[in-house]
Amino acid sequence: MKARESREARSPDETRAVSPAESEHEPPHPTPSPSTGALLPPPEESEKELEAARPVLVGMTTPAIEDVFARLGHARFRGRQVADWVYRRGATSFAEMTDLPLALRQALPEAVDLGIPEIVQSVSDADGTTKYLLRFPDGATVECVRLPYREWSSVCVSTQVGCPLRCTFCATGASGFTRNLTAGEIVAQFLLARAGATPPLTHVVFMGMGEPLLNYNALLEAIRLLNTECGVGARNMTISTVGIVPGIERLAQERLQVNLALSLHAADDETRARLMPAGRRYPLDQVFEALRGYINATHRRVTLEYLLLQDVNDSEEDADRLARLIRTELQVSTRQGTGRRGLLPVVNLIPYNETEAGFRRPSEATVRRFQARLKAHGIPVTRRLERGGTVDAACGQLRRAAARRRREGGARPTHRSDSSRG
Repeated sequence: MKARESREARSPDETRAVSPAESEHEPPHPTPSPSTGALLPPPEESEKELEAARPVLVGMTTPAIEDVFARLGHARFRGRQVADWVYRRGATSFAEMTDLPLALRQALPEAVDLGIPEIVQSVSDADGTTKYLLRFPDGATVECVRLPYREWSSVCVSTQVGCPLRCTFCATGASGFTRNLTAGEIVAQFLLARAGATPPLTHVVFMGMGEPLLNYNALLEAIRLLNTECGVGARNMTISTVGIVPGIERLAQERLQVNLALSLHAADDETRARLMPAGRRYPLDQVFEALRGYINATHRRVTLEYLLLQDVNDSEEDADRLARLIRTELQVSTRQGTGRRGLLPVVNLIPYNETEAGFRRPSEATVRRFQARLKAHGIPVTRRLERGGTVDAACGQLRRAAARRRREGGARPTHRSDSSRG
């Protein structure tokens, strides 16, 4: 597969690894700034430094891209054309922008970086699910997954390279944490997945590698870019979190109409902390207090993600405990009426997709009993539609498989893509 044009400009502070403790407070979130940085570096700078000085367009607003073109000596409307091609018309290279003069198309890669990462691997399942392994110029790799439904498609995007939280069931956490993604790097995953999407790509879930609320500023900027530049409706975006309380509280103050999903996975602190170390820092009473504030501020129903693990959290007693927790902790009232019915959270059951972590998937009968038990308590419950069973679609699996191949001799992966274009 032909590599996409991609070189990212970052300062040392933007690319350094962040410890979990640091990132839980205010991690460095390298957001591309359209108004700073020399476009024409001093003559003494090396070729590598010259290359790094190129502004990265994906991650900028249309007016900011216009500013870049004006500083380069071009008409501002040329910047507007490029922004339109990238954000709204689906171009992933300058060569595709056919209403630009040929000379400009050929010159732009030397002056600016479009900001589209390289597709290292893309694999597709029979159900249409396509998983991408993407590589940024610093060598960092992330995954995103495109999932087609009847009338629309969704993409699950990553917000960090790896993850600092080390949930025991997750392949991403086992790989460690490298750095946060920029807003542009998050948006670029949507742009690549949109190319060739059938049905059209209209939904985004921040549920890939990393904890979105530990990269808060870049997450918010990506949401705004996807909404204002790419036309993705706020209610078509979902943020998944393990329960970073300060992040939930900040998000409530934004009063965005995005959806919020909590990775719950257990209804008691002991089990949850064993599965998710973040549960020790943010116990359930604090998490649910933050959720009540979020519901009151936004009038949006939240989703509780519940991963079913055999003999860990899948008994009927576990279901009863979960129902009591919801009834006790999320009986909120809003200006729009009581939350006892309309704003009770939806529990989304997820039978475990087995990795190397050692957990087992419960039987189908166990899953159905758990679901029926919640329904008997009057709790809204759904079951996640399972997709991509043959493409390592669970978070982090494709990336770990690629790393394993490199360790075992560097064999190149087989590309099976429904969206490669040369």
